[in-house]
Amino acid sequence: MKFNIYAFILLFFVSISWSQTKSPKSFLGYELGSRFTRCDKVVDYFKYVAKANTNVKLVNYGETYEHRPLELAFITSPENFAHLESIRANHLKETGLLSGESTTNKIAIVWLSYNVHGNEASSTEASMKTLFALVDPKNKDIKEWLKNTVVILDPCLNPDGRERYVSWYNQKANNPYNINPDDVEHHEPWPGGRVNHYLFDLNRDWAWISQTESAARIKIYNKWLPNVHVDFHEQGINDPYYFAPGAEPYHEVITKFQRDFQVKVGKNNAKYFDKNGWLYFTKEFFDLLYPSYGDTYPMYNGAVGMTYEQAGHSRAGLGIVTRGEDILTLKDRIAHHYTTSLSTIEVASNNAQQLADEFRKYFKESKNNPKGKYQSYVIKGSNGRDKLNSLIVLLDAHKIRYGNPKKMAQVTGFSYQDNRTKKTNLQPADLIINLAQPKAKLVKALFEPQTKLNDSATYDITAWALPYAHGLEALALRHKINTSLYKALPKEESKVATTIPYAYLAKWDAVKDAEFLAYLLQEKVKVRFAKKPFEINKKSYKAGTLIITKKGNKKAHNFNKIVIDASKKYDRTITAVNTGFVDRGKDFGSSGVSFIKKPNIAVLTGKEVSPNSFGEIWHFFEQQLHYPVTNIGTDYFAHIDLYSYNVLVIPNGHYSKTLNKDNLGKIQDWIKAGGKLIVIDHAINPFAKSGDFAVSHFASNKAKAEAADFKETFQEELALMPFEDQERSSLSNNITGSVFKATLDNTHPLGFGYPKHYYTLKLNTNLFSYLDKGYNVSVIKNKSDLVSGFVGKNALQKTEKSLVFGVEQKGKGQVIYLADNPLFRSFWQNGKLIFCNALFFVGQQ
Repeated sequence: MKFNIYAFILLFFVSISWSQTKSPKSFLGYELGSRFTRCDKVVDYFKYVAKANTNVKLVNYGETYEHRPLELAFITSPENFAHLESIRANHLKETGLLSGESTTNKIAIVWLSYNVHGNEASSTEASMKTLFALVDPKNKDIKEWLKNTVVILDPCLNPDGRERYVSWYNQKANNPYNINPDDVEHHEPWPGGRVNHYLFDLNRDWAWISQTESAARIKIYNKWLPNVHVDFHEQGINDPYYFAPGAEPYHEVITKFQRDFQVKVGKNNAKYFDKNGWLYFTKEFFDLLYPSYGDTYPMYNGAVGMTYEQAGHSRAGLGIVTRGEDILTLKDRIAHHYTTSLSTIEVASNNAQQLADEFRKYFKESKNNPKGKYQSYVIKGSNGRDKLNSLIVLLDAHKIRYGNPKKMAQVTGFSYQDNRTKKTNLQPADLIINLAQPKAKLVKALFEPQTKLNDSATYDITAWALPYAHGLEALALRHKINTSLYKALPKEESKVATTIPYAYLAKWDAVKDAEFLAYLLQEKVKVRFAKKPFEINKKSYKAGTLIITKKGNKKAHNFNKIVIDASKKYDRTITAVNTGFVDRGKDFGSSGVSFIKKPNIAVLTGKEVSPNSFGEIWHFFEQQLHYPVTNIGTDYFAHIDLYSYNVLVIPNGHYSKTLNKDNLGKIQDWIKAGGKLIVIDHAINPFAKSGDFAVSHFASNKAKAEAADFKETFQEELALMPFEDQERSSLSNNITGSVFKATLDNTHPLGFGYPKHYYTLKLNTNLFSYLDKGYNVSVIKNKSDLVSGFVGKNALQKTEKSLVFGVEQKGKGQVIYLADNPLFRSFWQNGKLIFCNALFFVGQQ
């Protein structure tokens, strides 16, 4: 009896709070859709609703780079809310990631993520409308849904990008708004609000976790692992609304249930859209392959993951006329996203038991009988402590389990390095990842050497296997390996001196080594590096080894302390030596040892620069290398004194005005005087076309003519093809993000710290021939160098004898051509040391 009285009192106060909750219009003072809401106002409304309702909880799960809060709202029935942590724990026990026996579960968890692309701004507005609906006492259906459903709302995954867009739009918008697409309010300036502070696409970062927003989200996501996850987006103004089911290709780890449930949700969405006469489409464009999306990552973690795309994007503003002569308003866009939000919750509630049962089945199969050609992955201990630790950070974030081999046996498996089956002896330091674990499907998706493609018309890259991305010696085995608790490779102890030694030595084969060097240079410590291998005190050192001599560092305050403290700060092993006389190789005073002149670096940014490419570089310097750069805008580049810098980095981009004849001449004179130019991907094109540089798309005029003939013939054939076949035929000329095993000259400073090969991620057909005057440091020799991913047959033929990385000496300076982007999305760890070599080693005398 006492329990019933307490329950009655609780429900009474809940009903009172529900009835008193203000709508977004009442709280904000304006109707949703009449303007864009600032991020702080959105957070204020979510805080208000949470405070006003005893069945709503608001959790701060992180902060953006620009210090905006990241928030999650949890909403369920009052009965469930009293046991919310028990529901979470029980749900996670079903996966095996949390120990203990689970009880029968009949509650579905639905996670709705809004506004991952900041200028797709309608969904954050819709999140407020959805939140109010979930606490509105007049909505009896929703009260019923919440009895067996926990709803998690993330109102804005990308507050920095959204605020960039909203602030701009509020400055430019007409009053009343202008529906003419030509008006300035429909033309967002560079770099746009799509991306976060560092201009990263957060919807490509779920698996790689390179950004602080992603890291915070993945941490809490893995504490809940919802049954259903929806990622809300916007698309072009003439594409009405897209919802699941998704397009092919589907990754093979996606289960039949996940496919079928997408259809079930899609049909329910369609019911409401049909009722309102709204246009929509399904099963087109948005495939489910690449593992780092807001639909695929949840899919590979047991959820039914879906993307919803509303017409609008940055061009729509508050209203715009479409190709069909309809007027698309922000109010329309909010209504559509609001409708699919509630529709999804409804389907989840109506099928909560099935979702719970299938979730349990998903993880039971993963633990006991995972499907896959390869049942374990061996990451060799010989990769070294830095590379292993870099991988372990990622594995831990995704709750992927690993260990060391229990038995040191000989095994046979597919070698990523050799692209064939080979034998290897297991070693105590090897890291073993067995497929049989809760995260089996994610492991398969991230580690399989070759992703199975049932359709090559995909939305993103087709190769990303972590052993290639991290440059790891690894094998994929068809059987499970018994493991023990993982023991990290011990750090080699530093050998330091109490007094200043002749020199300190430090290895060079990881970005952490470059971070250590960057710190020393900023502390005004003079550093040298070995251009050839050497041996001293019976220990061998590779080319690239840092040599920090007493000579030249008398002015460095407290030299010994600075170097030792830096080695501890960056977890580096340093070795003191008391002589520059080596046992083998070049002595430390030889021309075989170069002094590192401190780079003073400028990076081009602004119009014509790829926002993503610039962001990758900017993020690398600030968040990984911790080295200062000056970002120079393309709009005033012609007027800056280039001689104030000794390194200029030009990111990928499509340059016409910025790299015109006059500016190319200015850059060339600067290089000849001793400047170092680092130029990436499409940014190389103006240099290739100028005729003043060694780089070219074609090895000869004959090759150029043959390429032109082929293009003309293909275009003629394409013109006669049926319309429906033309797009697919064009795929034969495409490269959609594929991995090649390129030859690498590791005797050149650009290749220091690498083996004699480099796994390059080729993203397009912007190909260059070998340099006829210069150093072809890394090249693709023939089409057999392709190891993973899709490449069209015509495109594959063109990759033969193409440049990956090259260096041209020009007067006293150098041009470093990075034909493939070594910093792509910050997940291609294998390329980062190449970029560091370009910065610190190439061109040093």
